[in-house]
Amino acid sequence: MNSSLNLSLSFGRIWAIATNVFRETVREQVLYLSLLYILIVVAAMFMLPEFSYDSSAKMIVDTGVAAIEVVSLLVAVLVGTNLINKEVDKRTIFILIAKPMHRAEFVLGKHLGLSAVVGALVAIMSVIFWALMAFKRIDIPVAAILTANFFIFWQIMLLGAIAILFGSFTSSLIASLLTLAAYFIGNFSRDLLLLGEISKNPNLQAVTRTFYMLLPDLSRANLKNEAVYNILPSLGDMFNNGVYILSYALLVLAIAILIFSRRQF
Repeated sequence: MNSSLNLSLSFGRIWAIATNVFRETVREQVLYLSLLYILIVVAAMFMLPEFSYDSSAKMIVDTGVAAIEVVSLLVAVLVGTNLINKEVDKRTIFILIAKPMHRAEFVLGKHLGLSAVVGALVAIMSVIFWALMAFKRIDIPVAAILTANFFIFWQIMLLGAIAILFGSFTSSLIASLLTLAAYFIGNFSRDLLLLGEISKNPNLQAVTRTFYMLLPDLSRANLKNEAVYNILPSLGDMFNNGVYILSYALLVLAIAILIFSRRQF
């Protein structure tokens, strides 16, 4: 009875922090980022036909889906890296950690709230994208695009955990740069592995395999090009890739909790 009560109270504190993050961020960011997304897609609809009339429809769809990823990445970089440092700068961290709250609950609540914001933003942009494509009378594979958008959310969920990890021990600016680096390196980590295999050098192959094992393989969540052509991996492959991203996010959060628990205020 007591253990279940403690568990519910623990989840209640996590939920309270997540709700606070969601409310603050939605109020301050989501509206403006949605408008930014509309501007990007509308600009693509007007400008791209001037460069390539025959393939302009595909280019517009490519731009619309890619913009969802870019705008969502901005949330992870600009918001995620500042979630902990903002509490430190405002001195509210002293009030929070003085309460009967485990620091793990604080970190998990921040990540849950950030993930909810990203999920809401991706959903809003997906609706906007569908509406603009319908207005432009561009046929799109709706199911494939929605699947790709879900994996965009899944990828940014992992990057949110990485942003919180870096934000737990360094400044927001450095954490933002490191998160961007993780995004770019993660999307090319598989290419790095292939480069080592092509070299035929055993030492280089060992190094590239080690880096591939340590770095996140974000290409597993990159289905944008496949979705545009309505060609997706098998359900088994997508499930395995989803489990990989989730497992990596949980590992990153565990490291973030460990570092934040040892931090002195």
